[in-house]
Amino acid sequence: MANLDMEQHSPEKEEMKTKTKKKRSRDKDKAKILKQLAKTEVKEPKAITDEEPKKKKKKKLKQVAMEDEETKAINDEEPKKKKKAKQLEEEEEDKVEESGGNGIMTNETFESLGLSDNTHKSIKEMGFARMTQIQAKAIPPLMMGKDVLGAARTGSGKTLAFLIPAVELLYHVRFTPRNGTGVIVICPTRELAIQSYLVAKELLKFHSQTVGKVIGGEPRKKEVEILVKGVNLLVATPGRLLDHLENTDGFVFKNLKFLVMDEADRILEQNFEEDMKKIIKLLPKTRQTSLFSATQTSKVEDLARVSLTSPVYIDVDEGRKEVTNEGLEQGYCVVPSAKRLLFLLTFLKTFHGKKKIMVFFSTCKSTKFHTELFRYIKIDCLAIHGGMEQSKRTSTFFQFVKLETGVLLCTNVGARGLDFPHVDWIVQYDPPDDPTEYIHRVGRTARGEGAKGKALLVLTPTELQFIQYLKAAKIPVEEHEFEEEKLLNVQAFLEKTISENSALSVSAKEAYKTYISGYDSHSMKDVFNAHRLDLKEVAASFCFSSPPKVLLKIHREGDGYRSKREPVNNKFNRGRGGRPGGKTKFERY
Repeated sequence: MANLDMEQHSPEKEEMKTKTKKKRSRDKDKAKILKQLAKTEVKEPKAITDEEPKKKKKKKLKQVAMEDEETKAINDEEPKKKKKAKQLEEEEEDKVEESGGNGIMTNETFESLGLSDNTHKSIKEMGFARMTQIQAKAIPPLMMGKDVLGAARTGSGKTLAFLIPAVELLYHVRFTPRNGTGVIVICPTRELAIQSYLVAKELLKFHSQTVGKVIGGEPRKKEVEILVKGVNLLVATPGRLLDHLENTDGFVFKNLKFLVMDEADRILEQNFEEDMKKIIKLLPKTRQTSLFSATQTSKVEDLARVSLTSPVYIDVDEGRKEVTNEGLEQGYCVVPSAKRLLFLLTFLKTFHGKKKIMVFFSTCKSTKFHTELFRYIKIDCLAIHGGMEQSKRTSTFFQFVKLETGVLLCTNVGARGLDFPHVDWIVQYDPPDDPTEYIHRVGRTARGEGAKGKALLVLTPTELQFIQYLKAAKIPVEEHEFEEEKLLNVQAFLEKTISENSALSVSAKEAYKTYISGYDSHSMKDVFNAHRLDLKEVAASFCFSSPPKVLLKIHREGDGYRSKREPVNNKFNRGRGGRPGGKTKFERY
């Protein structure tokens, strides 16, 4: 009996009981909070009122057959498109009549271009009858063989503007696989390249010419095989294209007829300037070239000078009072740094399961952490960021495309060129680097003629000056009231969750660290100054009761680096020896 008694009260048993009690306590707390999240009634930001549910246009693209995720994503939309084809055409005609040709759409039809029967058949199957402004202005000179420099905002239909002439060129010169590559389209991101590839594949559906893509993150060996067989229309990202141009034997590009650079400003922003110069030197000099860009920067102009010959300049946005899409309702809310996460949770609670939302973060680690946290507390969401495997990014992209409602957390990898249909809200949780980046982010909604969308920018009190820059850039934004009393009261629960969950804790620390580093890399130092951050408040937004101990690498006010210590009166202590920054570049915090 004594032995049995000892076994029952052994340290191992007691420890196990303690752990079980703690787990039950955590589960009970979690269940309580989840119940609160489920029952809490939250209203929309005061200055933004939801209009009656808008009649969503059915998707016009993405019906091409593909492998794996691509096939599934496109084919799921097929029955819907056929069912509404006639209705779409009638709606489009009504819009053109109402706008008188002053919106995105014009009264000009694709039939007026004199396209080949096979191309026209594809366009008709895709659901298009009339051209957008950029299409009506760019396609004729491109089909005449002229170089074109095009400036058009996102969602204007420029992909078809350069792909239709490309397909017609290949058809009329009777390009075959043994002739190699006749058209190259260069895109800044893998996702945009995939989208352009899908559209090209649809246009070539009834033609004999071949289409392919070479993008970073995909198996190089497989790409070599298709290049050697002969790809007539090739869509590529700059780095992978340069790799194949320099190193792939059997890649025939000496017969190149047409080079397209899409989103050229973004290509150059991503430090592909040197790659682009090398690519242009390697390609045949006798060719037609077109360059499309949402913004005309000095770098874009330099690239145009070395790659285009007597180009036709087309700007469909010239003279517009506002640079963002019509139908876009834009606002901002000033939120204390410590309350940012609660604000976002409250916002998502308001629209979860009702709207299609994209939330922008500044870093991959922050996107990853918030995705893990939201899923832990039963807020379903998807994520796209640069730290993901390409196959996962692609499958997530198509998954969000298909959703009627849902939440996508992303970095700027999702901000340019990507066509996510029917996005209701763009939330910029972390501020953009400048007004140009703001424009590209909000360009994911209110795309196309008559489309509606809303955008919300979250700023802290020290970042309010950014609004002046937006207004100077002709971006109309309205302030919305921050109602702290209506925020979900879950801060203590979130902090407890992070402290007791080692995986989430590590993820939160990485996110906190990269958020500060990313903040320090902002180009607009007068607005986004890392030395004005209150680290305790920042830590609270990552579910920490006090700033965690991490290595921070922060530039000094002048130059070099300074270490981060406990903020006092919203300022940082001096480093060792009383000198700002101390003797070392890094300090543990």
